[in-house]
Amino acid sequence: MSLPFYQKLHEHYDRSYHNKNLRTTMSQYQQEKKSSAIYTHGSTAYSSRSSAAHRQKSEAFSQASTTSYQQQASRASEFALSSAVSQKAASAYDYGYSHGLTDSSLMLEDYSSKLSPQTKRAKKSLLSGEKKENLPSDYMVPIFSGRQVHVSGITDTEEERIKEAAAYIAQRNLLAREEGVTAAKQSTVSKQSTSMLRQEEGFEKSRKVAIREKAEHLSLKKTLEETEAYHKKLNEDSLLHAPEFVIKPRSHTVWEKENVKLHCSVAGWPEPRLTWYKNQVPIDVHANPGKYIIESRYGMHTLEINACDFEDTAQYRASVMNVKGELSAYASVVVKRYKGEFDETRFHAGASTLPLSFAVTPYGYASKFEIHFDDKFDVSFGREGETMSLGCRVVITPEIKHFQPEIQWYRNGAPVSPSKWVQTHWSGDRATLTFSHLNKEDEGLYTIHVQMGEYYEKYSAYVFVRDADAEIEGAPASPLDVVSLDANKDYIIISWKQPAVDGGSPILGYFIDKCEVGTDSWSQCNDTPVKFARFPVTGLIEGRSYIFRVRAVNKTGIGLPSRVSEPVAALDPAEKARLKSRPSAPWTGQIIVTEEEPTEGIVPGPPTDLSVIEATQSYVVLSWKPPRQRGHEGILYFVEKCDAGTENWQQVNMELPVKSPRFALFDLSEGKSYRFRVRCSNSVGVGEPSEATEVTMVEDKLDIPKPPSNIIPSRNTDTSVVVTWEESKDAKELVGYYIESSIVGSGKWEPCNNNPVKGTRFTCHGLTTGQSHIFRVRAVNAAGLSEYSQDSEAIEVKAAIAAPSPPYDITCLESFRDSMVLGWKQPDKTGGAEITGYYVNYREVIDGVPGRWREANIKAVSDEAYKISNLKENTVYQFQVAAMNIAGLGAPSAVSASFKCEEWTIAVPGPPHSLKYSEVRKTSLVLQWKPPIHSGRTPVTGYFVDMKEASAKEDQWRGLNEAALKNTYLKVQGLKEGVSYVFRVRAVNQAGVGKPSDLAGPVVAETRPGTKEVVVNVDDDGVISLNFECDQMAPNSEFTWSKDYVPTEESPRLEVESKGNKTKMTFKDLGMEDLGIYSCDVTDTDGIASSYLIDEEELKRLLALSQEHKFPTVPVKAELAVEILEKGQVRFWMQAEKLSGNAKVNYIFNDKEIFEGPKYKMHIDRNTGIIEMFMEKLQDEDEGTYTFQVQDGRATGHSTLVLIGDVYKKLQKEAEFQRQECIRKQGPHFAEYLSWEVTGECNVLLKCKVANIKKETHIVWYKDEREISVDEKHDFRDGICTLLITEFSKKDAGIYEVILKDDRGKDKSRLKLVDEAFKELMAEVCKTIALSATDLKIQSTVEGIRLYSFVTYYVDDLKVNWSHNGTAIKYTDRVKSGVTGEQIWLQINEPTPNDKGKYVMELFDGKTGHQKTVDLSGQAYDEAFDEFQRLKQAAVVEKNRARVVGGLPDVVTIQEGKALNLTCIVWGDPTPEVSWLKNEKLLASDEHCSLRFEAGKTAYFTISGVRTSDSGKYGLAVKNKYGSETSDFTVSVFIPEEEARKAAEERPKGTKKAK
Repeated sequence: MSLPFYQKLHEHYDRSYHNKNLRTTMSQYQQEKKSSAIYTHGSTAYSSRSSAAHRQKSEAFSQASTTSYQQQASRASEFALSSAVSQKAASAYDYGYSHGLTDSSLMLEDYSSKLSPQTKRAKKSLLSGEKKENLPSDYMVPIFSGRQVHVSGITDTEEERIKEAAAYIAQRNLLAREEGVTAAKQSTVSKQSTSMLRQEEGFEKSRKVAIREKAEHLSLKKTLEETEAYHKKLNEDSLLHAPEFVIKPRSHTVWEKENVKLHCSVAGWPEPRLTWYKNQVPIDVHANPGKYIIESRYGMHTLEINACDFEDTAQYRASVMNVKGELSAYASVVVKRYKGEFDETRFHAGASTLPLSFAVTPYGYASKFEIHFDDKFDVSFGREGETMSLGCRVVITPEIKHFQPEIQWYRNGAPVSPSKWVQTHWSGDRATLTFSHLNKEDEGLYTIHVQMGEYYEKYSAYVFVRDADAEIEGAPASPLDVVSLDANKDYIIISWKQPAVDGGSPILGYFIDKCEVGTDSWSQCNDTPVKFARFPVTGLIEGRSYIFRVRAVNKTGIGLPSRVSEPVAALDPAEKARLKSRPSAPWTGQIIVTEEEPTEGIVPGPPTDLSVIEATQSYVVLSWKPPRQRGHEGILYFVEKCDAGTENWQQVNMELPVKSPRFALFDLSEGKSYRFRVRCSNSVGVGEPSEATEVTMVEDKLDIPKPPSNIIPSRNTDTSVVVTWEESKDAKELVGYYIESSIVGSGKWEPCNNNPVKGTRFTCHGLTTGQSHIFRVRAVNAAGLSEYSQDSEAIEVKAAIAAPSPPYDITCLESFRDSMVLGWKQPDKTGGAEITGYYVNYREVIDGVPGRWREANIKAVSDEAYKISNLKENTVYQFQVAAMNIAGLGAPSAVSASFKCEEWTIAVPGPPHSLKYSEVRKTSLVLQWKPPIHSGRTPVTGYFVDMKEASAKEDQWRGLNEAALKNTYLKVQGLKEGVSYVFRVRAVNQAGVGKPSDLAGPVVAETRPGTKEVVVNVDDDGVISLNFECDQMAPNSEFTWSKDYVPTEESPRLEVESKGNKTKMTFKDLGMEDLGIYSCDVTDTDGIASSYLIDEEELKRLLALSQEHKFPTVPVKAELAVEILEKGQVRFWMQAEKLSGNAKVNYIFNDKEIFEGPKYKMHIDRNTGIIEMFMEKLQDEDEGTYTFQVQDGRATGHSTLVLIGDVYKKLQKEAEFQRQECIRKQGPHFAEYLSWEVTGECNVLLKCKVANIKKETHIVWYKDEREISVDEKHDFRDGICTLLITEFSKKDAGIYEVILKDDRGKDKSRLKLVDEAFKELMAEVCKTIALSATDLKIQSTVEGIRLYSFVTYYVDDLKVNWSHNGTAIKYTDRVKSGVTGEQIWLQINEPTPNDKGKYVMELFDGKTGHQKTVDLSGQAYDEAFDEFQRLKQAAVVEKNRARVVGGLPDVVTIQEGKALNLTCIVWGDPTPEVSWLKNEKLLASDEHCSLRFEAGKTAYFTISGVRTSDSGKYGLAVKNKYGSETSDFTVSVFIPEEEARKAAEERPKGTKKAK
C-alpha cells in the first residue's frame, strides 16, 4: 500500500520493539509498578490544577492520590524525574489557561493538525536526558483525535469548553513538543555515534522509557476521560435518562407493635425525586408525627413504619420521577394479629404465585374478587388542541379498605405512561385518564385494566381525534407520529405519518422544522417540500439535543405543524449507550498493561459492508461498518461518488468529514445513476477506499402501495359499522390504512380515522342512524398514500341483530287434571328483530328436589301463553321459557315458581295476562292486557281495572270503571305527576269476577324529556298520514302501529313506512270505517308510545284539508295593490305566500293580457313571492280593471284591482304630484314645508327644512306678499331656516311665505295663519303663556289687598277668571280684576273678614284651563290686612301734609334793575304756614321784596328792582301738622357791561362756537 502524499517525505517509526525483550521488560514493569505511585501522582498533577469546579468534584480523588504518593515516596526515587515531567504538564495547562485560550483559534489549530505533515506518532520517553533512537529532526507527535473532538460539543458552558481546550493543549505539549525537542537532540547524538554497542544500549533504554511513557500517557488519558465523563453527565440535553430501580422495595409481614423498614435504591439523571405512597395516597410524615420516618442518603431511600397496627396493612408504592419519566415499585406490608394465623408461605411465595397488589381480609385472603365498571366512558370524539377525560367508576367486591387495585391504561395494547400530554388519576373508586392537549397521536383503542389480587377486568372504547380547523381554508391537516429513526453525529433521520385530510388538493410535500432543546427558535430544514415521509436532517451540533416537527403543504398553503417529537441527541448510538450507563467507581490509580501492545499509529483499512440503505428522489443514505484495522484513535470518513459507467470519482464531503458510519447525500440529480465508496482517515493517513456499491438510481425505491380491495361493511350498532378489506398487494413498509365514509348521494367524504390503523378491520363510529353509507380505504407508507379503493356497497347504519333477552313473570293461567296453561311476559330486549316464538321447558319437583329439564314443545310457540299436556295430576312442576328470533335462541328465563297440576273447578274466569302500559304522560297512560285463558263456566263479559299508588297498602285498591269494559285496553286519566302507580285487571262473566292479574308497574306518571306525539299530516297530493318520531330508540327498536290497540300489519286500508327514527302510516282512502284510536309503539324501549284519535269531527276536517291540497291554490299573502313611487311611477304588486322556481304570472288589463314593453315592466321575486308591474305614467286610457293570474305547478291563484272613477282620478292626480315633486327636487327645495312652533319664551318660531342648496341659494320671507327684512343671513348648515316672531298677537295674523332660489330654480312654501289656523296657533300661545304663570302672591296696597301672578307676556285671547271659595267673583268697584303689563291681578279694596278664603286664578287658553291658587286666611290675611291699614294711614299723611306743588324754578338769572316776579302753588290740609328764606335765613317782606300768600294756596315773591345784592339762595318753607317741605331756588343778578367785557376777554381763549 503506497503512502499518502503528505507522508512520503517522512520516515515512520518501526515497531521492532514487539519482541521478547520488550515482553520481558513489560513483565519487569508490572512487578515494579506495584511499589510505585508515580502514575497516581501524575494524574494528580492535572487534577490539582484544574478549575475551581473541577477541583471541588475531584477533591477526594486528589487527596487520596497525594496521600499514596507521600507514603511511597521513599521507594519511588528512581521515578522522580517522571514526576517532574508531570509537573511540567500541569504547568503547561496553567500556561494555556492563563494566556487567553478563550479564543477558539487554538483549538482549531489542534484539530487541523490531524492532517499536518508531522503526523507520525512515536514511542518516546518523557525523560529528556535519555538517549533515543534515530528519529527525523522535524517529527512532531500528532494530536490524539479519538474522543477529544466531541467533548467541547456537549459541555454545558463556554467556560468548561475553554478549560477542556486548555487541558488538551497541555497534554499535547506534554506528549509532543517536549518530546519533539528531545527527539531532535537524540537524533543528532545518534547520527554522530559509530558504536553499535552504544546504539543497542540506547535502544534498550529507549524501550524501557517508552513503556514508562506509555504508562504515564495512559494514566493521564484515563484522568482526562473521567473528567470528560463528569462533564458529559452535566449535559442534560443529551445525557438525560429516566429513573430506574437498582434495588426495589420488598414486601414484609410483621406482628402488631413491631417496626418495619422498606428500602430501595434509585438511579437516574437528573437525580430522581422519590415519593412514598400508601394505597395510592402520598404519605405525609407531618400528619402522623412519629409514625413514619423517611430518609434518603447516598441514593438509598428508606421508609420506616413505627409500631405497626392492622391499619398499616396496605400496598406501599415508591414513585421516582425526573424530567425523563416516572417509575414505580410496589411492596405490601401485612400486619398480623395474634388472634389468627397468617399463611406466611403464601406471602413469601414471590411474584410468581402472588401479585404485588394482592388483597387481604382481616380473616385471611379473599377467595374471589368481582370487578365491575360503572359510569363507563363511551366512544369519544375530540379535536386537536382540546381537552378530554376518560373515566369510569370501579366497583370491587368484597371491598378491602386498606388495599387498592392496580390500574393500568393501554392505547392499542401499549401501556399509557403519564406525560405532559396525558395524566392518570385514581380517586379511590374512579379511574380517570385526562388529555390536556389532544393530538391525533392520541387516537386509538383505550383499555382500562383493573387487577385485584389474581383477578382482573378490563374495558375498552375508541377515541377519535379530528383535525383542528386549518388557519388557511383548504390547507392540509397536520402530519403525526414524528419520530427519530436513526441518530448519529452527522445527521438524524426523521420519519412521520401522512395526514388523512389533504384539504381538497393533493399534498405537494412536507417541510421539516428543528429546534434546539432549551430554546424556542424553530428553523426550517429543507427549502423545497419532500414527498417521502422520511428525511435526514443535517447541520446539527454534535452532542446537542433537538426536537422536530413537520408541516404539510398543498397548492392552497401550509397546514398546521405536527406535535413535536421527543428530544434526540446528535450522538452515535454506542456513545449514547456509554454515556447513559451508570458511572464507574473512582479510579484507584492502577494501570494494567498487557503484553500485547495496541496497534496504534497505523493507516486505517477500508470500510466494509457498504450499502445504500435508503434512496429517494431527494437523498441517498449510505451505511457501512468501520474497518477492522484502524488503531485506537478516532477515524474520519470521506464519501466519494461517480456516475454509473465511469471511474471519475469525486469526494462528496471534503469540507465536512463524516464521523459516523452512516451518511446522507443530497444534491444528486434525480433519475441519474451513481456508485459510491468510502475512505477512512486518521492522524496517520487516508486509507484505501471500500468496495463500490452497486449502481443506484436517484429515485424513490419504496413504491406507493396499491389500493386495498374487497371493501365489505357490516352492521355493528346504530351509530357504527365494521369495515373489512383485503390488504394491499406487494405493499412494503406499510404504515396502515385510512378509512373514509360518505352518505349515499351526498358526494362528501369524511375521514373515519386520523391515525393509520393496522390490520384489515376497523369499526367506524359516529355515523348517522338510518342513513346509508359507503366506504373506501387507502393504504399509506413512507412513499405516500395509495389511490382510493373501490367504494363499498351501501349499508344502512343500524344495530346488528342479536338473540332476545329472557322472558319473565311466568304464571299459571289455567290448570287441568293433566295439563297446565302458562303465561309470561315478552322479553325487554328483542335483539333488533321480531320474536318468532318461544320454547318451554319443565321439570318435576318431588319433595322439594327438582328433576331434569324436559322440552314441552318442539315447534316454537308464537303467543305468550302455552298449554303443556301429558302432565301428572297432583304433581308439582317448575318451568322456564326462552325466546327466539332470526338471530337465534336467547337465554332461558329464570326458573318459575312451583305450580301443582290439578283441575280448576272455579266458575269465574281466570286472571287476564300480559298486562303492559304505554303512552305514559304526567296525568295519563294506556293500560293493555289479554283475555284470561280460563274463561270459567261462561264467556267473559268484561273487565274491571284497579289502581293504587305503589307505596299504598293492599286495602287502598280502587276501581277505575263502574261498568265492565268490553275492550282490552283503557286510557287511565287523572294521575298525579311524579307519583308511582301499579295496576291490575279482573275479568268478569255471569258467575262473577275472577281473581286479579299480575301487577303492571310500578310506573311513574311523568312526561319524559323528548317525548313526542303522533302528528297528522296532509301532503300536497291530499294524502293523509300519521307520523311519529322517536329520539330514544334502542339499536334494535322498531315501530308497531295499532288501531284500537290491535296491530294493523295486514290492513289493506293502511300503508306503513319506517326509516331511521321516523315512521309514517298512510291512509289509502280515509272513511267512516277508519274511525278509531291509532297508536304507535316503539319496541325495546321503556314504554315509548303515542296515539291519535280520529273521530267523526276530525274525519271531516282531514277530508276537507285533503280536498284543498288536491286542488291547491296559491296562497296570497297580500292582494293586488297600487302605490305611487317617488318619481311618479305607478307600481302594481301582490305577494304570494311562497312561489317555486316554476311559477308563472299572466298580467290582465280589461280582460286582455298585457306584456312587458316600453309601457309595462314586470318582475317576479320567487324568494319573497312578490309580483310587480311598473308604469311610468297614468293616462286616461289606463283606467280599468287589473288582474294578476298566478300558476305554480298545479296550484293557481289570482288577484284583481279595479281603478275607475274617482279612485282612478285621485291616483292619477297623486302620480302627477309625485312627478312634479321629483322635478322640484332637482333644484333647491323644501324637505319639510313651513310650520310653526311655540317656544318656551312664548314666542312663535316659523321653521322649514331645506335641501339641495349651495352658497348662492337665497331665502326670502314674506307676510301678506310683503317682504320681511331679516337681520341675520341663513347659513343653511343644519338645513333649518327659521323666523322668530316675539309676543305673537292678532296683529301677526296673516299669510307667511318663504322662497328658495338660485340659478337651478326656486321653491316656495306658504303657511296661512288666519282664521282657524290662527286660532289654533293662539291657543298654543295662550297655553304656553298660561304654563309660564307664576304662583299667586299676596300684596297689600293703599286701597286694600292685591292677588297677582306674572306671565311671560299677556294677550287678550288668554281668558282670566277668578273664584273665591269655589264661587266665581263678581267684579264691583270694591273688587276688580285687571292686567298691568305682564302682571295679572285681583284688587280687593277695603277688605273685610268676608274676603278671607281660597282664591283661584284660572287661565283658559281656549281649550284647557290652567289654575293657580292662594289661601287668603289666617295669618296670611292678618298680615296683609295690617299692612293695608299701615299703608292707608301713610297715604292719608302723605295726602294732607304741606308741600310745594310747583311754580318755582331752580335758578333765576336776571339783569340788574329788572323786576322779579315768582308765583308758586302750595298745598296742605289744614292750610300750611308759609315762610321765605334767603341764604337759609328768614326773609321778611318789605318794599324791595314783597312776599304774599293768598287763598291758602298761592304764594307770591316779587322784587321791584333787582340789585346785585339780591343774588343768593332763596327757599319757600311750608308747614302744617302733617309735615313740612322746603323748595329752594337760586337768584343770579348780572350787569350788562360786565357781561360784555367778560365775553370779550374770554372769546380769544375759548373755542370757536358751533353754528
